[in-house]
Amino acid sequence: MGDKKQLGLAVVGCGVVGRMRAQLASDFPGIGWIGLSDTNEALGTTLKEDIGADFFTTDFKELIARPEVDAVIIATSTWAHTEPTLAAVDQGHMMMIEKPLATDARESAEVLAAIESAGVDAVVGYTQRFRRRFLVVKERIQTGQIGDITAAVTRAFMNRMAPTGEVRLTQDRRFLTPMVVSGTHSLDMCLWLMGDAAKPVSVYARSTEKVMSELGTKDATFGVFTMADGTIWSMNICWALPKEWPGAVYGLEIGIVGTKGVIDIEDTHRDVILATEMPQGPAYNPDGLKIDVERNVDFLTSFPPGDTHRGELWGPMREETNTWFQRIYNKKDTPHATAAEGHRNLMLTMAMDLSAKTGKEIELPLDPADLMRGLEA
Repeated sequence: MGDKKQLGLAVVGCGVVGRMRAQLASDFPGIGWIGLSDTNEALGTTLKEDIGADFFTTDFKELIARPEVDAVIIATSTWAHTEPTLAAVDQGHMMMIEKPLATDARESAEVLAAIESAGVDAVVGYTQRFRRRFLVVKERIQTGQIGDITAAVTRAFMNRMAPTGEVRLTQDRRFLTPMVVSGTHSLDMCLWLMGDAAKPVSVYARSTEKVMSELGTKDATFGVFTMADGTIWSMNICWALPKEWPGAVYGLEIGIVGTKGVIDIEDTHRDVILATEMPQGPAYNPDGLKIDVERNVDFLTSFPPGDTHRGELWGPMREETNTWFQRIYNKKDTPHATAAEGHRNLMLTMAMDLSAKTGKEIELPLDPADLMRGLEA
């Protein structure tokens, strides 16, 4: 790196994702100082010791305000991104924010406005954009291989361990729906692949809640978007598959039809299957979550961040994180989701929830305040 000044990085949130990204930061030569924050002191101090970080505090404001900090990773729980993000904006720091910007559309709009007003570089964590199969599809669509897009379909299936782990941490589960928490990934992927021409003008959706209602959330949401140019897009997710289902979190299928061709993506992870007499344990098992399940079959490449080998993470989250380090250190152009795209994704997922709640087609775009009034009614 020569005489180039190393960056100081703050990681707010030391859970599964924060740990992964902090470990990668400790290996990046352009980062010379790492500070950590988490409300769980034991979790944070353990990570500090594991990666040799320089500082830890339970107060994210103290961390973000330190003079060593140039950039911030926001990796707190899904519903706790707003305050640390705004604190980082106030300091003018570059940011990587785990999705969503907020779980309230009004707060998301506030965060986006603050980011744009301050002119800070902020990206949102949509890890799957950095997988080889999706990058090559993006390239083919951009170069006109299937012509103008006329229709698309997205189907995501998940076993119920992921939402069980997500909702257990809070009693306010009103907006922790399949679309807002997980469907946002497949929604972002399909919109990113379709490109700038994909401008939704309406959505009609329905939901069901026969299994997950005891946890305060829904089983599935299926919807149809209509685009400004008449393109139709079916967007579907179910996160209530049995705990025994072999996939760790996500199985995805996307089909995109154009005037000159079609692209069909099968991403259900059934190409590498382990069947064994040895128990595999839960497919998704964050700290503090006890799930009693017998699994002897596993889809080995189905964990979205990637897989570990010799204690190191390999896969899309490694690519996404290291590419972001290149973005903030070497000013490279990267395919990360922007803050504006992150806000758009939240608005569209919540519009699906509003349509499912009212049983009516929803015209887009929506005002964030109107959207929240409809969901809170």
